[in-house]
Amino acid sequence: MTSTAGPPPTGGGEGERQRLRLLAVTACPTGIAHTYMAAEKLAQAAASRGIDMKVETQGSIGAENVLDDNDVSTADGVIVAADKDVDLSRFAGKRVLVVGVAEGIRHPERLIEQVRSAPVHTAGGTAAAAAAPGGKERSVAYKALMNGVSYMIPFVVVGGLLIAISLSLGGHPDPSGGLVIPKDSFWMDVNNIGVIGFTLMVPILSGYIAYAIGDRPALVPGMIGGWIANTGSLYDSKAGAGFIGAIVTGFLAGYLVLWIKKVQVPKFVQPIMPIIVIPIVATTALGLFFIYVIGKPISWVFEHLTSWLGGMTGTSAILLGTILGLMIAFDMGGPVNKTAFLFGAGLIATGNQSVMGMCAAAIPVMPLGQGLATLIRQRLYTEQERETGLASLFMGCFGISEGAIPFAAARPAQVIPANMLGGAVAGAVAGLAGVKDAVPHGGPIVAVLGAVSGVPMFFVAVAIGTAVTAVTTVALVDVSERKRRGESAGHVVGMGEPEPALVGAGVGSGSGMPGAGVVVEERASRGGAAAGGVIGTGGSGRSSAGITAAVGATVDDDSADSGLVDSGSTNSGLANGDLSKADLAGAGSADVSSANSGSADAESARGSESDPGSGSGSGSGSGSPAATPDPEIHPGTSPEALPDDVPEVLSGYLTEQTVKVRLDAGGKEAVIREMAGLLARTGKVVDVEELVATALRREAQGTTGLGEEIAIPHAKTDAVSAPVVGFARSAEGVEWGSLDGTKARLVFMIAVPEAAAGDEHLRILALLSRKLMDAGFRERLSAAEDASAVLGVLSEVG
Repeated sequence: MTSTAGPPPTGGGEGERQRLRLLAVTACPTGIAHTYMAAEKLAQAAASRGIDMKVETQGSIGAENVLDDNDVSTADGVIVAADKDVDLSRFAGKRVLVVGVAEGIRHPERLIEQVRSAPVHTAGGTAAAAAAPGGKERSVAYKALMNGVSYMIPFVVVGGLLIAISLSLGGHPDPSGGLVIPKDSFWMDVNNIGVIGFTLMVPILSGYIAYAIGDRPALVPGMIGGWIANTGSLYDSKAGAGFIGAIVTGFLAGYLVLWIKKVQVPKFVQPIMPIIVIPIVATTALGLFFIYVIGKPISWVFEHLTSWLGGMTGTSAILLGTILGLMIAFDMGGPVNKTAFLFGAGLIATGNQSVMGMCAAAIPVMPLGQGLATLIRQRLYTEQERETGLASLFMGCFGISEGAIPFAAARPAQVIPANMLGGAVAGAVAGLAGVKDAVPHGGPIVAVLGAVSGVPMFFVAVAIGTAVTAVTTVALVDVSERKRRGESAGHVVGMGEPEPALVGAGVGSGSGMPGAGVVVEERASRGGAAAGGVIGTGGSGRSSAGITAAVGATVDDDSADSGLVDSGSTNSGLANGDLSKADLAGAGSADVSSANSGSADAESARGSESDPGSGSGSGSGSGSPAATPDPEIHPGTSPEALPDDVPEVLSGYLTEQTVKVRLDAGGKEAVIREMAGLLARTGKVVDVEELVATALRREAQGTTGLGEEIAIPHAKTDAVSAPVVGFARSAEGVEWGSLDGTKARLVFMIAVPEAAAGDEHLRILALLSRKLMDAGFRERLSAAEDASAVLGVLSEVG
C-alpha cells in the first residue's frame, strides 16, 4: 500500500533540513553493467544539484554500499531503479519511487524531482510506480523472470566454463566425432562438476522466479518443480521440459503460494504456515500437476523446438542469427535483449550451443562499434564522448553491451538503427558459420577462455558487425549534424526574397540625428580583435544612445513587451544582410519611430567597419550590394560561411548570439524573461511567453540553482522549435534559492522541444554541470571580457 501522507521526518536538525538527503538502490538481472551505470548517473545528478545521495548497488558480486538503518532514518526519499525484486520493507515510512533500472541511467534528474512527491511506503506495502512516460515500474511477471535469470546465470557460467576447459585441456579426438575425456581422469572430475552446475541451472531458475512472486515459502516448491521439469523420466519424456518447463513451474509455484497465503486459517496454525504448511501443500500440488497434466505437453514443445533449432543450417540459420542479433542490439540489456539472451542460454544445457553462439557474436558489436566510431570520426564527438568511446571499447571486449547505452541515450535515432544493423550482420555470419558458445556470455573474452567453437569465424562475425555499426553510426550522425546545422541556419535568403526573421535595430528616424547609429562588432576572425565602432548616419560622428537590437522568430508591432521589435515591413530599410555585424548584446525592445527610416545600407555599414569615425551613411538602402551575411545572426546563412576558428559550444546550441556579458534584470523571474529574449535571437523560439511560463513552472517544482553561484533554468516545451542554450552573467548576483545560499552570477538557460526533451536535455545538463564543478573554469568564465571571450571559455564544455 501507499499513502499520500506528508513528507517523512528527517533525522537532521533545523539547520540541516534545507539539504536534501536521498537514497537509491540499483539492480539489474545480470548485475554487471546497468546496476553500476544507474548508480553513477544518479549520484552525478544528485551531486550536480547539491543533494546528498547514497546508492546501494545489488550487483553480481552482491550488495555494496549497503544502506543501514541510520541512512534510512535520515533520508527524505528513496529511488529504487531495479529490474529485479528488491526488498522495500526497510523503507517503510519513506517516500519511495520504484522504476526500471534503465530510467536511472536515462533520466536521473527526472527521478530526483519525482521522488520528492512520491507516495510514502507503508509496512507490507509496495511503492508506487512513476507516472512519467517510460518511467513506470516493471511488471511483476517481468521482474520475477529476470530475478530467476539473475540467479541462474552464475550456474550456467560456472558449468559451461568448467565443461569447456575440461574438454579443451583433457579431451582427445574421438573417431566418431567430438572430444572425449578419459574416465577416472582429473579432467573428468572437472567436467562432472560443470555438469552439476548445468543440472542445477533449471531448478534455480524456477525457484527464484517463484521466490520473487511468493517470497520464501515459494522457494522450495519452485526449485522442486524445476527439478521435476528437468527430469523427463518422471513423466515419460526423453529430454524433459528444460528451461521452458522451469519458467512454467516457477510462475505456477509463486502464484499458488500467493493464493494459499490468502486462505484464512486458525491463529494457532499461522506460525507454521510459511515453514511447513505452504511449502508442503504447494510442492505436492505443483509436482503432481506437472507430472500428470502438463509435463508431457511442455516437454513435447521443448523437444521439437530443440530438434528444429539443431537442424537449422544455411538460410534458416542466417535468418535466426539476424533476428537474434536485432533483438540483442535493440535495447542493450533491456527486455528484448534479455529475451534473446535467455533463449540462447536456456538451450545450452540441451547441447544446442549454436543459438548462444549467434547471440555471443552480436553482444559486443554495439559497444565496439560505437567506440570505433568515436575514433574514425572524432570531430563529430565531444571530448567526453571520445573518452566514453574508449571505455565502450573496453566493455565490448568483455561482452558488456551496455557500454553503448550512453551513445544511444544521446543520439537514439542514429545509434540504435546502427547497432541493430551491426548486430544482425554479426548474428547472421555466426549462424552461417555454425559458431557455438558453451557459456551464456558474449564478446572476445569468451573466445579467449575457450568457450567458443569456430573461433576464427566468431571473430570475423564480430569484426564485420563492429565495422557495420561504426560506419553506419558515423554516416547517420554526420547527416544529422548537417541537417541540424541546416535547420539552425534556415534557408539562404535571396537578394529579392523577404527575410522571415530579421534583426530589428532601434535606430532613430532621419539621417544625421544623434542616436541614429548602429554599434558594430568586428570579429577577430574577420579583421583582428573585437573592436566596437559607431556608424553615424549623417556625419555627426557622435556615439548613439540607447541603441538595442532584438530578434524574434515572428515579429509584429505588439512584440515590444517581450523583447521583439517590429521591422515595419518586409524590407524595413534593412538591405539584404546589412546588419550582419550588428551588436546583439541587448535583448530589450527598441523604439522604432518609422518603418523605413534610419537604417544604414550595406555600403555605409561596410565603410563604417573600416573607418568607424567616418560618419558616412545613407538612409536610402537601395542599389547597394549585399554584405556577406553572418550565419550566427542571419538564419539564412549556410554553415560554410562560418569562420573556421569560431568554437562550437554544446553541439552548436550555444552561440555568440545567445551570450550576454551583463544581465540587466535583478530578480529570478525577470532574468528568465530576459534570457528567453536572448534565446529568441536564434529564431528557434516560437512563443517567448510560453517559454518563460514553462521555465517558471519548472522553478516552482524545485530550484535550478546549483550553488557555487550557478543557475541553470531549463524548459522542455514546444515553444522552441529546436534545442537552444543561452548564457549570461550578473555582476550583483540573483537570488535563486540555491542550497548553498549563494546568489547566481553565472546563468545558463536551456530550452528543448518536447520531442527531443528526454535525452538531449539531460545530455546538455550533464555536460554543463560536470564542467561547472571546476573552480578554474568558473573563474575563467567570470573573467572573460566580452562575448567572444566567453564563447572561447565555454568551448571547453564541448
